Amino acid sequence: MRRLLGSLSLVFGAVLIAASVNAAPIGHAARNKTVAAPASHPMLAFPGAMGWAATTPGGRGGKIIKVTTLKADGPGSLLEALDTKGPRIIVFEVGGVIDLGKRDVRITEPYLTIAGQTAPSPGITLIRAQSIAIVTHDVIVQNLRIRPGDDNQPKAGGYSTDGIRTDEGAHDVIIDHCSVSWATNKNFAVSGPRFDGKDVAEWRQHTSHRISVTNNLISEALSRSTHWKIEHSKGALIHDNTTDILIARNIFAHNFERSPLFKGGDHAAMINNLIYDPGQRAVHYNLVAYEWKGHPFETGEIAAVGNVLRAGTSTVMPIAFFEIGGAGPVEYYGKDNIAVDQIGRPLPMFGRYTTEATAKIVQVNKPPVWPPYVKVIPADQVETSLLLDVGARPWDRDYTDERVLANVSSGRGWIIDSQQDVHGYPQQTPTYRTFNPDDWNLIDMTPKTPSVLDASHKNTTLMVPVKN
Repeated sequence: MRRLLGSLSLVFGAVLIAASVNAAPIGHAARNKTVAAPASHPMLAFPGAMGWAATTPGGRGGKIIKVTTLKADGPGSLLEALDTKGPRIIVFEVGGVIDLGKRDVRITEPYLTIAGQTAPSPGITLIRAQSIAIVTHDVIVQNLRIRPGDDNQPKAGGYSTDGIRTDEGAHDVIIDHCSVSWATNKNFAVSGPRFDGKDVAEWRQHTSHRISVTNNLISEALSRSTHWKIEHSKGALIHDNTTDILIARNIFAHNFERSPLFKGGDHAAMINNLIYDPGQRAVHYNLVAYEWKGHPFETGEIAAVGNVLRAGTSTVMPIAFFEIGGAGPVEYYGKDNIAVDQIGRPLPMFGRYTTEATAKIVQVNKPPVWPPYVKVIPADQVETSLLLDVGARPWDRDYTDERVLANVSSGRGWIIDSQQDVHGYPQQTPTYRTFNPDDWNLIDMTPKTPSVLDASHKNTTLMVPVKN
C-alpha cells in the first residue's frame, strides 16, 4: 500500500505543477490549434516529459478512439486504432492480453497518443509481436507491457523479435512508463538507416532523432533463444547517427549486453538510469568499421550523469560502467555515476573491448549534448526513486514486473533464455470498464483523481500467476 500511494503521489504531484509548466508548444503550434498559451512557456506532452521530444503534442486535440476488444485486429482493436489517420488518442475499455500473432506492427500515422493508463486493471500486455516499430513522428506511448517472447520456436532457428523501436526517420517520439521484456533480438531500439542522404546532416534527419526513452523497465531480453546468433540478450540499441536521444530514469535488468549500446556518431544523454545484473557489458559505444566502409567516421557525443551500475549473479567480471569497442572516438562527459559489484566494491568507470587505435574515449569538461526539461537527482537516490516509479502502471504492476523489481531490490535474479524459464506468457481474465472522458485531463492524459487509475485486479500478494 505504501508503494501504491507513493506512486500515486508522484503522478499527481506532477499533475499539480502542470499548470505552471505547460503552455504553447515550440515547433508544434501549427499542428495543434486547440492550444493557446504564451510561447515563452512551451507545453509539455505531459507533466514530467523530458528531452528534445518533450513538447510533442502526440494526439492532443484529436479524436478519442476506444479499444474495446483484445483481438489483434478488426473493429474496436488496437491495430485498427493505430492505422487510423489523423491526430488521435487511443484509450482502452478492456484490460488483459493482446496476442499479436507474430505480426510486424508498424505505426505509420503521426500525431498519436497511446494511453495505457486508461485501461481497466490489469492493463494491457502485448505478446508475440515480431516487432512494434514507430516509423512516423509525434507519437507518445505510455503504460503498455510489451513481451514478445520466443513463441516456443526452435532454439537458434532464426525467429527474431524486437520489443519496441523507432525506425526510419521517426522523430519527436516519447516511450514512457512501459515494460519491455523477452525479446529474442533486442528489447528496445532507436534505429534507422545509417547513411540515407548526401551528407551527415541528411543522414541524421533520415534516421531516428528527438526521441525520449523515460521511466521504462527494460528487462530479461532472452539469451540463448531463437536468434540465429545464439546468444542475443540485448537491452537497448541506439543506432548509428541518431541524434537528440534521451535515455532517462529507466531500469535495465538482466540483459547480457546493450544497457544501452550507442553506435557510431550518436548524440545522446543517459541520465539517472539503474543498470542491474548486466552480463558481459553495461553501457557501451561501438562504431563498427566494416558497417561504415566508404564513409568517414563521425565522433559520438555522450553525456552520462547520475547513473548506477550494480553487478548481479549473471555479471561477467571484469566489467566497467562505460566501455568502447570497434573504431572511432566518442566524446564523453560523465558525472556522479556509481558502479559497484555484488557487495558494493567499486568497479571501473571505463573499459575497452577493441585493439583499434582510433577507438578512444575522449573525456570532456562539459556535456557535448544536453537535453531540455530534465531535472537530475543524485545517483545515490536513483535506486529508491526508480523502484517506486518505473515500468507500466506502477500503481498496478503485473506479476512479471513485481518479480523483476523485487529481484533488483534484493540482488537476485538472472539472465533467462525463454519466458518459460520463469512463468511463461501471461494469461489474464479480460476486464471491461467504460472510458469516461470527464475523468481525464485530455490535454495530457493524466487522471483528475487517484481513483481513476484502476488497480482492482492487482496481485498484491505476489502469488504464482495463472498457469499456462
